Amino acid sequence: GSARSAVSEPLTTPTESRWWGAHLKEFRWQAELARLLADPVWRGVDLPRGDGGPVLLIPGFLAGDQSLSVMASWLRKLGHTPKRAGISFNVACSDIAVDRLSQVLLHANLRSGRKVAIIGHSRGGHFARALAVRHPDQVSQIISMGSGLDEPFDISEPTRMAVDGVRKLIARRDPERAALGCFTHACLCRYAQDYRAPFPETVPLTSVYSKGDGVVRWRACVVPYARNVEVTGSHIGLAYNRHAYREIASALTA
Repeated sequence: GSARSAVSEPLTTPTESRWWGAHLKEFRWQAELARLLADPVWRGVDLPRGDGGPVLLIPGFLAGDQSLSVMASWLRKLGHTPKRAGISFNVACSDIAVDRLSQVLLHANLRSGRKVAIIGHSRGGHFARALAVRHPDQVSQIISMGSGLDEPFDISEPTRMAVDGVRKLIARRDPERAALGCFTHACLCRYAQDYRAPFPETVPLTSVYSKGDGVVRWRACVVPYARNVEVTGSHIGLAYNRHAYREIASALTA
């Protein structure tokens, strides 16, 4: 049937032709980190302070919590309470990952007695979007960074090949889940339904993107239901982008 064909078909973007991205330019992230550490933003100069509220940080595809550890220590300095997603290498089936993140979110909500803000980088933003749909009453707001919010696979060809490799690995290990179309447009799981669902009007959404993104097509990050904020820099570097940090600080205290 259709689910079976979803497994064997390679990933294709229904919207546009192939795009090779700008992966060499992504090495800029190291310079972006260096600039952040020298910037007044890093020291919290003239930035609004948090009041201890929980902020769940979700890393991107192929990355782990470590990739957002710089942001976590900065948030702590500003008076927020960052929470790790518990992801060491973000390649698991999205459905399993979001089920687990639901528990992390609800635990943070119960412990603090407060709604939880979620910051998601790249694929982490896809997860954040689904979590807001699933738990609108527990989420105070979403900030996505370099995340396609309506189209998860509007990505560069090398990234698509990496996604394809993970999809084949899942197909070998878990044929039943693969039959649902894991890591494809045809995915039938609960996560995919939540990701595609209309975004809740009660949850503020800020989408931070860069036209210099070499991994995700920036247009996929711009949606009518978000406050879309353009910064300059690379895709990987959004995790260390001083302009993004300024936006995050003001969004979290808005």
